[in-house]
Amino acid sequence: MGGNERGSRKLGLYIHIPFCASRCAYCDFCSTAGRRDLIPAYQKALKKHLTEAAPRLESYRIDTVYFGGGTPSWYGADYLVDLLGLIRKETRLTADCEITLEANPDSVEAAGLGRLRRAGFNRISLGAQSANDAILRFLGRRHSWAQVPRAVEKARRAGFENISLDLIYGLPAQSREDWSDTLRRVMELNVQHLSCYGLKIEEGTPLWQYRNSPDIPDDDLQADMYLYAVDTLAGAGYIQYEISNFAKRGYASRHNLKYWLLEDYAGFGASAASCIGSQRFTFLKDVEGYIRAVETGENLVCEEETVTAVEKAVEYVMLGLRTARGIEAGEYERRYRAPFAPLESLLQGYVRLGLAKQVDDRWRFTPRGFLLSNQLIGELLDAQAEQRYKPRPYSP
Repeated sequence: MGGNERGSRKLGLYIHIPFCASRCAYCDFCSTAGRRDLIPAYQKALKKHLTEAAPRLESYRIDTVYFGGGTPSWYGADYLVDLLGLIRKETRLTADCEITLEANPDSVEAAGLGRLRRAGFNRISLGAQSANDAILRFLGRRHSWAQVPRAVEKARRAGFENISLDLIYGLPAQSREDWSDTLRRVMELNVQHLSCYGLKIEEGTPLWQYRNSPDIPDDDLQADMYLYAVDTLAGAGYIQYEISNFAKRGYASRHNLKYWLLEDYAGFGASAASCIGSQRFTFLKDVEGYIRAVETGENLVCEEETVTAVEKAVEYVMLGLRTARGIEAGEYERRYRAPFAPLESLLQGYVRLGLAKQVDDRWRFTPRGFLLSNQLIGELLDAQAEQRYKPRPYSP
């Protein structure tokens, strides 16, 4: 790589912290509950892994760093500050780097937040989930709603000006009125960003046993909750920039957008995934296995693939249509050297049904289209595949 190009590319870093005080009933992420005894060894392994990988990141400028989990706030401010210090030392962070910490309302304290903010963390994402304490207890959450506004206030006093809350709708025994109350209380906090996720009951989680329960809101009620949130949050000044994400102007999550816009990111830690160019790989999903592999120099990768141009074209449609930015014909044809016409024909039909719209030559789904996005994207991908395999006329 030439000198003028060195460091011109941008990269996001994801650091997985797989530790929690306890495991929530709906969680299927790589995490281990209550195992503080493993934290020192995991910290040592993470630092070794980051240091060994740093020379391969020299050609990048790091413009986002995201500490996810698990519960990074339970991991502890000392360890997080130590990790961020190492990242600053070993890589090139941009001056405006977005540095996010996931936290739970019950595991944040003022002194620790102050340390984190002074170290450079500038965005915090709090797992609020619901304002109904009975639902929170059923989900195995360790906090009450009263702790959420207190955590927001602590973060603000520590200097965080970019605060996000995670919410879930479609929860057991949750009514539309209950969801409305949660949104009302959240909007009173006037945070910069909100993520609203529909409940997905994953096999292997404690909640799986309730998958057929009449207490779980059905698809129609979940759809009603979703559309209510879209309308209500728009009225409060939140811009929907992705199916599940809403932000005040200028506060969209730059790190999360990397996933949806097919930009490069590198993950570190157990189960962390990376996407750099056409290479995709995921590290071992077992915490103790990850520690052991780093210590011994064994292979850390449990999954890897090289993504073809055809697969990237599929992802461009699939991920781009999750966002309000959407997709664009010229962009598609320049990148993938394939005609956009078959997709455009379908998109025009979606416009007539009120499921999509065209804004400044870009196609995007409406909120009602987002609700049917799996079906609609499937139809678009079928049209894409049909065009790809369509026999070409013979020309001597």
